[in-house]
Amino acid sequence: MSGPVVVGVDGSPSALAAVDVAAREARMRKVELRVVHAFTWPAMHAPPGASPLGPPAGALREAVDHLLAQAVGRAETAAPGIEVSRAVLPGVPVTALEAQSRTAQLLVVGHRGSGGFLELLLGSTAVHLSAHARCPVMVVRGRPDPAGPVAVAVDGSPQGQPAVAFAFAEAALRGADLLAVHAWSTWTDHGEHHFGDPVDLTDLIGDADQLRAEENRLLAEALAAHRRRYPQLTVRTSLLRGRTRPALIEVSGRTQLMVLGARGRGGFTGMLLGSVSQAVLHHAHCPVTVVRSGL
Repeated sequence: MSGPVVVGVDGSPSALAAVDVAAREARMRKVELRVVHAFTWPAMHAPPGASPLGPPAGALREAVDHLLAQAVGRAETAAPGIEVSRAVLPGVPVTALEAQSRTAQLLVVGHRGSGGFLELLLGSTAVHLSAHARCPVMVVRGRPDPAGPVAVAVDGSPQGQPAVAFAFAEAALRGADLLAVHAWSTWTDHGEHHFGDPVDLTDLIGDADQLRAEENRLLAEALAAHRRRYPQLTVRTSLLRGRTRPALIEVSGRTQLMVLGARGRGGFTGMLLGSVSQAVLHHAHCPVTVVRSGL
C-alpha cells in the first residue's frame, strides 16, 4: 500500500512521542507523514478566527496552529528530509482518525491522549482504533529496546497471518531480527475465552511432549511462507509454555516492537479486539502494532 503514515496529535506527551515514531516509520517506507489533529469546536459554534469576545488573532485557532507546528517540528527533527503534511479535521478524534485509516498504510497514536484520566493505562482512542481502523495501528508506549527484535505473537490461525506478514516486513524495514512467539498450555483455558471447566489435554493425548511437538509444528507452518519471502531475515522462535497474556507482556520488555492480531483463535467470533490484544496494549513495555484480518 502506498498511502501515508498518519499520526494523531493532541499536544500530549504521549502524542508527541508517537510523532517521533511515526516520522521514522514514514522515512523507512519512503512515504509522506500526515500529522492530524481532530477538533470539536465549542457548542456555541463560534468561528475559529477573530472574536469580539476573545483575542483578535483567535485563541482557538492559534492554539491549534501551535500544536501542529510543534508536532511537525518534532517530526522533522526525528526524521530529517521526510515530507510532512498537516490537517485539522472537524469531529471527535476516533471518527476522524478512523476515516484517515482508510487511505493510510499505518496509523500511529500515543497510548493515552490529553483527554484521558491519569489512572488509565490506555486511552479510549487507542483501543477503539485498534479494533476499528482500516489499516494497522501502532500504539506508542513503554521503553522499547532499540537493539531488540521485532516480536510477533503467532497463534497459527488464519486471522493471525496478516500480523505475521506485517511483522516480517517491519523487521526487514528496520534491519532487525524477528522473534516469533507462540504460547501454549496443556489446559484448554489458555486461550482468550473458555466455556465450562478447563480440561488437561494430557488426559486425552497422554503426552505433554507430543503436545509441544504439535504446537512447534503449528508455529513452523505459520512462518514458512514468510521465511521464503524474506530469506535474508534472521528469524528466531520462542515456544513458551504458559498463559499467552503474561508471556507476551514479559517478552515485550526486551523488544523494540510487538506485533499481534486483533483477535486470536480463542476469541468470540464477533469480537473485534480480543482480551489478549487488549491486555498487551494496556501493559506492554514497548510499542504495539495491532493488525486486523481482512484489511
